[in-house]
Amino acid sequence: MELEFWFSIGSTYTYLTVMRMNEIERNHNISLRLMPFSVRQIMLDMDNAPFPPNKASKVKYMWRDIERRATKYGFTANVPAPYPLQEFDRANKIALVGFQDGWIKDYVLQSYTNWFQSGLEAGGDENLAKTCNVLSLNMDDIIARSQSQEIDKLYKDQTSAAAKKGIFGSPSFMVGDEVFWGDDRLEDAIGWLKSH
Repeated sequence: MELEFWFSIGSTYTYLTVMRMNEIERNHNISLRLMPFSVRQIMLDMDNAPFPPNKASKVKYMWRDIERRATKYGFTANVPAPYPLQEFDRANKIALVGFQDGWIKDYVLQSYTNWFQSGLEAGGDENLAKTCNVLSLNMDDIIARSQSQEIDKLYKDQTSAAAKKGIFGSPSFMVGDEVFWGDDRLEDAIGWLKSH
């Protein structure tokens, strides 16, 4: 069984799902199909900013909530992490290159690990250099491919597809026409997948 996992690198709560991907697949005998898109574009289209940088109390809550949930799951979150991402689109376009080449899951996991555990902003040069080194990828080649018209079109198409499905946040999980939004709905999505 396969569960669609729609996400944007840049979403802080997506860290919680990314760090659990392998365990979730193993424990529930499913595979996650990683579907990168621009949640930022969808939020702009909806005039929505859930944790704007100038809202200190909401941002403080977000970091503490992520820290609590990470502890519950058994891993660390060194927060606050750099946010929002300066290279949001680049991070996600590179994920699409990884989608084409088959290393998307390793890329997303390493990028988030570098971001939340080492303080290296996802999509930034330091994070990307470390990720490419760990995954034995050519950084210059990956960046060049991420800037191609093909990847730009794919990114826009993925974002349009997400919007048409009713996805408005990251992480989201799709089972048929059913949307499950948030890391805390992952198990609900898995239950729905298995029962339908």
